[in-house]
Amino acid sequence: MTTLPPLREVIAKYGLSAKKTLGQNFILDTNLLDKIARSSKQRDPEPFENGTVIEVGPGPGGVTRAILDNGAKHLTVIEKDERCLGLLNDISAAYPDRLTVLNADALTVDAQALGGAPRSIISNLPYNVGTLLLTGWLQRADAFSSFTLMFQKEVAERLAAKPRSPDYGRLSILTQWLCEVEILFTVPPACFTPPPKVTSAVVFLKPRPRPLAPARLDLLEKVTAAAFNQRRKMLRSSLKSVGDAEKLCAAANVPPTARAEEIGIESFCAMARLLENQSCPS
Repeated sequence: MTTLPPLREVIAKYGLSAKKTLGQNFILDTNLLDKIARSSKQRDPEPFENGTVIEVGPGPGGVTRAILDNGAKHLTVIEKDERCLGLLNDISAAYPDRLTVLNADALTVDAQALGGAPRSIISNLPYNVGTLLLTGWLQRADAFSSFTLMFQKEVAERLAAKPRSPDYGRLSILTQWLCEVEILFTVPPACFTPPPKVTSAVVFLKPRPRPLAPARLDLLEKVTAAAFNQRRKMLRSSLKSVGDAEKLCAAANVPPTARAEEIGIESFCAMARLLENQSCPS
């Protein structure tokens, strides 16, 4: 383990303060930082040993250090905030040839092209773009070995939610269609500087070898959008905007009087397949 100044000293040296506009909340607890990196490595060691670990929004570098201390041979960090580049370069010097620093907006970076496979992403995601980043990565979930990500607890619960629960929705379906989801642990506000107003949670996502059921992504998104945009209505009403609601429900073997939150992922996939078949020339 390489000796670097404590994170509080680094923050003071570089005059860092968390910017609300960047969704920043720093973690300084080294035990928690180690737990995040260690949890990822225990479940998916290959990117640490023979691939690439990617981190978004490293800030003062707490998670960055923990990932390197847990043995990552190749770590690429994406940091938009230029104030953090000096301290990240200090970390790079302390871990020669193991850390690559990209000064960029993660929303514009093609993460699947970074480093060599297998690739995992470990990140305390900025609150303001966390869900947007995840949905972008899920478009190519097959390009990643795993994701270990911190979200607001309510977002984490949506990722893992099951049918007939209030948190179940489009994000639940997209995520679980493509990945196995495990909420690892929660993180109270006091662990952050400055403390946010909400509790956070670390989630481990393992992309499936193949999606949970056959479906075209764009059509699955289309049918779930129609169903959940009017989630209190029966499917025979909410699905009218995408096709014959009665036929869609029949294809999924669900009653037209059901509501979106009652329907499992496989059933929505069956509806998407019907839409695809109907659009194909005979």
